Amino acid sequence: MSEGYNALIEGTAWLDLDSRGRILARGRDRARLLHNITSNEVKKMNLGDTCYAFLLNPQGRIQADLHLLCLADHFLIDTDPGLHEKVQQHIRRYIIADQVELEDVSEQTSSIGVEGPTAEKLTLAAGDSTIAPFTVTGQPGYRIYCSKDTKAALIAQLESLGAKQATEEDARVVRIENGKPLYGEDIRDTTLPQETQQMQAISFNKGCYLGQEIVERIRAQGRVNKKLERLELEYTQPPATGTKLQVNGREAEITSSVYSPHLGKVVALAYVRTA
Repeated sequence: MSEGYNALIEGTAWLDLDSRGRILARGRDRARLLHNITSNEVKKMNLGDTCYAFLLNPQGRIQADLHLLCLADHFLIDTDPGLHEKVQQHIRRYIIADQVELEDVSEQTSSIGVEGPTAEKLTLAAGDSTIAPFTVTGQPGYRIYCSKDTKAALIAQLESLGAKQATEEDARVVRIENGKPLYGEDIRDTTLPQETQQMQAISFNKGCYLGQEIVERIRAQGRVNKKLERLELEYTQPPATGTKLQVNGREAEITSSVYSPHLGKVVALAYVRTA
């Protein structure tokens, strides 16, 4: 087991998250627009509030997922690596008479993940950074947003407090151990929200939004044909994406899998046919 993996499982690790997208949404209509095109409650967010949400198409299929942080004069939109262009294009498609400006600040800014069972015990010196309760792996922790020129000093401070660097692969193993899906791997642009079982991304109390009709229809019917589930498999090698197998008599299709050093077996995420 690597030092970074151990830190994520037992202590505190830091992750370089500069590859993630960071977009600012400004303008007086920013909350209304984001409310109307995402699956979660945005209009009621106050300063410092956060949420996880899906961007759906009119057919209710997930086109992207994102984390939102409400700040004094803008929203920070945090996206998975490779999604920031797609997210901006999707949002811009629905800016008609709205006063909303988007600015991609991914290149000018940095973000650092601080994750693991003891992550929240680390006390950072006050500075110009912004902190939000987002994690890549599903472990306890938070994300620090800062300028490029303060990144090195923040990492040095984290390491002086005992945090160890974890790699992207370390984080992937722990993410799958925790059953946390990734867009592009476990969630696709044909996936319906209820299939993901990530219901924290959906508000059933808000007004009309893009794709809502399909989400509500599924809720009324009470079921989907498949759901994303975490599986533990007595394998020594992770099966390839797309592998089909039987789980308690139900067909399952693997989306991602890893060998878990912690559990001594393979852990996978898979879409499993509902009973």
